[in-house]
Amino acid sequence: MKRSLPVFFFVLLSLSAGAQWDDTDRLSNDFHRARREALRTLMPEKSAAVFFSNPVRNRNNDVDFQFSQNPDFYYLSGYTEPNAVIILFKEARVFDGIQTNELIFVQDRNPKQEIWNGKRLGVEGTRQMLGFPAVYRGIDLKGFGINWSALKEVLIVLPDQPNRERDNPADLSDLVDFLKEGLSASPDLYQNHTALPKLMARLREKKEPGELKLLQKAMDITIDGFKDMIRQLSPGMTEYQAQAIVEYHAKKGGSEYMGYPSICGGGLNACVLHYTFNRKKLKGEELILVDMGAEYHGYTADITRTLPVDGKYSEEEKAIYNLVLAAQDSGISKCKAGNAFRASHEAAYEVIAEGLLKLGLINSASEAGRYFMHGTSHFLGLDVHDAGTYGPLQAGVVMTVEPGIYIPEGSPCDRKWWGIGIRIEDDILVTDAVPVNMTAALPRTIAELEKLMAEDF
Repeated sequence: MKRSLPVFFFVLLSLSAGAQWDDTDRLSNDFHRARREALRTLMPEKSAAVFFSNPVRNRNNDVDFQFSQNPDFYYLSGYTEPNAVIILFKEARVFDGIQTNELIFVQDRNPKQEIWNGKRLGVEGTRQMLGFPAVYRGIDLKGFGINWSALKEVLIVLPDQPNRERDNPADLSDLVDFLKEGLSASPDLYQNHTALPKLMARLREKKEPGELKLLQKAMDITIDGFKDMIRQLSPGMTEYQAQAIVEYHAKKGGSEYMGYPSICGGGLNACVLHYTFNRKKLKGEELILVDMGAEYHGYTADITRTLPVDGKYSEEEKAIYNLVLAAQDSGISKCKAGNAFRASHEAAYEVIAEGLLKLGLINSASEAGRYFMHGTSHFLGLDVHDAGTYGPLQAGVVMTVEPGIYIPEGSPCDRKWWGIGIRIEDDILVTDAVPVNMTAALPRTIAELEKLMAEDF
């Protein structure tokens, strides 16, 4: 089926009063407003919470990395530009004749810079497009009339290494300085630097319907890429060529980024958990472990499949693969509301320990960690390792289940097992009943994968 392609994320058609986002499935202003209100209900009385946008990161010389917003900042605002700060108040206050419980300071319009780097929202665009009533230029934060002494507590996390930008009178570093100057006038005000991450983890752990829609989109895009890569995989390809097929489909489907550096490890590289060099030429008798996820409108997928380069698993590879698959099934079954977060790991680990004993790779269950050395699950959302409390699971949580077995060369077992590295990972929605595998459209079993690899592309 031929599909229409989504237009790039949050591109402005114009900066007129009637400007619209050129996108139809972004999170709504009501979503972000509701998230701010949800945070406000958790804040202590007479407090404020301060959020900074992410810094712009330099790649080399005068070239910067593509900007990626602070997930908390985006979650609360929908704002995707740098050099901004949000201040949320527990109780409404009056600024410039406006009664409000939230302020946002954004980077100003700059026609000269916009020729080089694209249009900015500015004050009016932020007010119109994102629905904030009290919007100011970043430079306005200097000496802004916030009576900090009227508060008991300010919840704040200062950005890591805020950048200095040439010819910018209100870059992120300046915003931090402006804010510190204002706070210093109230030395008795308690500055709490630890509360916000915990509060945001409580909010972001359980996904709202709009978030689940974007997560599913990211997963579907990734699945399209995996299926094409699996069909095309063959001896003589390189790891980066396999990677390129999935990443092509990610961009084709509207993904702005990959959610994390792609892992495509062939042969012994499959036993390196976070291998990202991806330059090796693939041989027919090898496996390739592919761990990739497209990011769509801030939300990322995270999928892993391990494949035989020549299209057929060996007997030893089948034994390990089916053991990992059984462990994954056991872990997925525990993704139910009320269960402990680690229930999926404990279930998967038990299966793998028992299986490795039967195969003769270990002498006692306590040795299973030699070949399965990582946790089975993490939360998934705006970060690939998303924020969460790690308490009892709630319906609406999205988490991975990704057991693996890695037997590097030189391991204390029969040589026939050496070089086998297998991980299987899917993205699971926690419910009150049967867990939902959101990536079930991508085959998992040996028979299904070998059939897909035999298809023409």
